[in-house]
Amino acid sequence: MTETAAPQIAVENLTLEEAQAELARLAEEIAGHDKRYYGQDAPTVSDAEYDALRQRNAAIEARYPELVREDSPSARVGVEPSDGFGKITHKVPMLSLDNAFDDEDVRDFVARVRRFLKFDPLMGALGVTAEPKIDGLSLALRYEGGKLVSAATRGDGSVGENVTANARTIADIPHSLPEGVPDVVEVRGEVYMSHADFQALNARMAGNGGKTFANPRNAAAGSLRQLNPDITASRPLRFFAYAWGEISEMPSDTQMGMVEAFGRWGFAVNPRMKRCETVDELISVYHGIEEERATLGYDIDGVVYKVDRLDLQQRLGFVSRSPRWAIAHKFPAEQAFTILRDIEIQVGRTGALTPVAKLEPVTVGGVVVSNATLHNEDYIKGIGQDGEPIRGGKDIRVGDTVRIQRAGDVIPQIVDVDLDKRPEGSEAFAFPDTCPACGSHAVREENAKTGRMDAVRRCTGGLVCPAQATEKLKHFVSRNAFDIEGFGDKQVDAFFAEGLVKSPADIFTLEERDRQALTKLRNRDGWGAVSAKNLFEAISARKIIDLNRFIFALGIRHVGEGNAKLLARAYGSWGVFASAMEAAGDHGSEAWAELNDIDGVGSIVAEAVTEFFAEEHNREQLAALLEHVTPKDAEKIEAGDSPVAGKTVVFTGSLERMTRDEAKAMAERFGAKVAGSVSKKTDLVVAGPGAGSKLKKAEEHGVEVITEDQWFDLVGA
Repeated sequence: MTETAAPQIAVENLTLEEAQAELARLAEEIAGHDKRYYGQDAPTVSDAEYDALRQRNAAIEARYPELVREDSPSARVGVEPSDGFGKITHKVPMLSLDNAFDDEDVRDFVARVRRFLKFDPLMGALGVTAEPKIDGLSLALRYEGGKLVSAATRGDGSVGENVTANARTIADIPHSLPEGVPDVVEVRGEVYMSHADFQALNARMAGNGGKTFANPRNAAAGSLRQLNPDITASRPLRFFAYAWGEISEMPSDTQMGMVEAFGRWGFAVNPRMKRCETVDELISVYHGIEEERATLGYDIDGVVYKVDRLDLQQRLGFVSRSPRWAIAHKFPAEQAFTILRDIEIQVGRTGALTPVAKLEPVTVGGVVVSNATLHNEDYIKGIGQDGEPIRGGKDIRVGDTVRIQRAGDVIPQIVDVDLDKRPEGSEAFAFPDTCPACGSHAVREENAKTGRMDAVRRCTGGLVCPAQATEKLKHFVSRNAFDIEGFGDKQVDAFFAEGLVKSPADIFTLEERDRQALTKLRNRDGWGAVSAKNLFEAISARKIIDLNRFIFALGIRHVGEGNAKLLARAYGSWGVFASAMEAAGDHGSEAWAELNDIDGVGSIVAEAVTEFFAEEHNREQLAALLEHVTPKDAEKIEAGDSPVAGKTVVFTGSLERMTRDEAKAMAERFGAKVAGSVSKKTDLVVAGPGAGSKLKKAEEHGVEVITEDQWFDLVGA
């Protein structure tokens, strides 16, 4: 039902008293409409009538700025603040991009794409788009029936934070799309803050005695993640659309066409996006944008290239956490000179002694830098990974004037030393051969295969080293592992020092032990009844966890997020995985061969995992942990009615219709597992001309063998 507005006096004819009363009326009326629209999904006026109310409010405020109210609709959009952000699972994962750092990397990228697709230059131009890489916060906007229903941050790529109420306050984000758009549309892009708006915000916050932001990206991220949408509404956020997730009907068959469609739907899109047909054109666009960088008015950190044709994007697919059809060409790292005040040695969860430079604070690219990585003792000496001189062989000493470099989120590093400014009497840094945390010997191991010394020196203290124990616990509760809210680095250090948590299993018995303790957690300094209750609830919520997160949380050397997902997908359940790893300790076993056959898992990872399970202490800690925690079975790849779903496939010989990489990507898309060698568990071998030992082994094991053409017929491609 539509409300009827009362006759209005023209803004220019309002007296001061009438304007004041009118602003009060508008503030109340618009707040009511906001509540019904955002909170109850039951608007009582049309969009046009609502917009007219806000326009009248803005016109009166422009005429009488001294009358602007604290609850003005111009500074408040949205509903009451929520208790916290919920989670939204992305229907299509939000992946990151691989990076290119120079022109040659771009040429390599295009060449790789052509090789993968067998796209011969004689076949014509390979269209690739180029657009500025906005330095902001990724956001996914989902529309159903043309209406904005949810907004989510990238999160870990699979699950993001629900920031719908906050996203509605951003002027660049439409609440509804025009008629004719697909029924389901997920538009993705970047939330950012302009340089001018950032400076004005910091000035306002400093004037009010508040904390200022280090750079526009932090300001944008902090503003979008406010629990109170009113605060987000008061921040000058903007949004560029450039990608998509789930969409029920594609409006175009090219990247360029999709972005142009976003523009027609009312989104802000970057006017500097261009379609190129040669590598030289791509590089020319890159350097052109680089030259304009200082005048854009917002932060960018490179240029993104994407294959234009969407059918080619689909064929190219993804590798690990990034698409094969796109790459980010980063700008040269920003640099500055400062003074090295000290070198501290930190001990990590694997016992690695890592030197950290303590610097005279200096601003680099809008960020204040006071620490930088020094990698290892060879790097300090001026020696590279292969024994070659770096920085002209110059070592790094305390007191040196050094040039530091940072690029995006990469940890700053020292790239050069000004010997002309080196203090007289300075001494070469003596890297310790004992652990600063426990006093145990710190050694550089020799690689049995290469005969070379490891670049990293490690503490031999193991279980007696408190630094390793605490770092392992910090990794265990970290965001991409168990992600226990309220259990951060400070809590780990404090609980470990007091003997409350010495191992992962101790985390899950903390509440029960607290009930029996004389001094309750809620009575300790810095704690209270509510914070203690919240911590125990957060711990309890993690007693069931995804298998890949559980494997990653164990802190096995060389097993990061990507490898943890590969292992979880390959074995499916914890029981199967653990049994296979113990059996794989025999390097002549079938289990060892199967572990090495997992596409993406090499001998280094396989060695690290089997060594972990061979250690009795690790098995004891796992047994204790599994009394309280249940790893969930890995989700099976949904591949519809694919005849190869769940089967193990091996490709061998020369493939004529697709490259080997494309064949693997296709098989995985249809739900199959791809192995590198043939065994009794292989279900299917696809053999091209020149197939040799793998074909012979398939015949020995009675494995079905088909040709490449038969493969395409089988999967219906």
